[in-house]
Amino acid sequence: MQITLTRPDDWHLHLRDGEALASVLPHTARQFARAIVMPNLRPPVTTVVAAAAYRARILAAVPAGTIFEPLMTLYLTDGTTVDEIRRAVDSDFVRAVKLYPAGATTNSDAGVSDLERCAAVLEEMERSSLPLLVHGEVTDPAIDVFDREKVFIERILRPLLARYSGLKVVFEHITTSDAADFVAACGPRVAATITAHHLLYNRNAIFAGGIRPHYYCLPVLKREVHRQALLRAATSGSPKFFLGTDSAPHAQTTKEVSCGCAGCYTAHAALELYAEAFASANALHRLEAFASFNGPDFYGLPRNAGQVTLVEEEWRTPQSFAYGDGESLVPLRAGELLRWRLLG
Repeated sequence: MQITLTRPDDWHLHLRDGEALASVLPHTARQFARAIVMPNLRPPVTTVVAAAAYRARILAAVPAGTIFEPLMTLYLTDGTTVDEIRRAVDSDFVRAVKLYPAGATTNSDAGVSDLERCAAVLEEMERSSLPLLVHGEVTDPAIDVFDREKVFIERILRPLLARYSGLKVVFEHITTSDAADFVAACGPRVAATITAHHLLYNRNAIFAGGIRPHYYCLPVLKREVHRQALLRAATSGSPKFFLGTDSAPHAQTTKEVSCGCAGCYTAHAALELYAEAFASANALHRLEAFASFNGPDFYGLPRNAGQVTLVEEEWRTPQSFAYGDGESLVPLRAGELLRWRLLG
């Protein structure tokens, strides 16, 4: 069996920088025509000038003969200005602004401490239809890690949308039935990305036979009831849900330690993993819209012209990839068989 799709895009991707960027970018560029690139570098990408420089470094790392367009984002901070938002809107490459609650995930220490400090910026984004991408977790240490997305909806997201009703918002890498239901009930200016690993796994995967650090990500995997809800949302045909891998590379030495980094690396087989998830729900006929149509339609960009083909054929994931300066990167499903393979 095989399935041919309009060439898809990745609407949530971590590429890192320098030699690490050069190591992982070919995996994404082989499959996707475009990707929304996360700005949580050190230092974060907070200005259009910094985004332009980062974009140039990404383009320099694209393999010869491959066409790939990075769609840049700015990192929202308490100090972001209205003028910077206007410069972003006037650019032809900054497509969104990213909200990280301070301390929510990798390199988020510079994130927003209080959205009230961003009121003028959010009003400008609402006027200009520049999307706000949200990492939807509260960082209150009193809130259970498995409840932080649900609490974020009530404490932060619902009031935000009530105040800025015209703001375009992407609720990124949703992990709960609460988030899926919330997005489905909102108007057309609210959408969500869903990762392959949240479609395929529940939180048991982190603890199967011992601690499995390469299944640890933020937001963390949730109960099976939530995985099933995400799978229903992704395969529903709703244009409000689309592909965002949240592929997050970390060196093996920073994952397999006593306090390891959060993030699953899936860029090596992103489409194969999504195909497996959709096939499990007998919904392969819905994969093209989820992967190739819904994202560009929401962002107001043209759909891609090329195509990719997946075949139902087993192949074994490498145990690791070279990463950066002499490090190794362990992908999700390292050494295991995958059921679908991307041709070419």
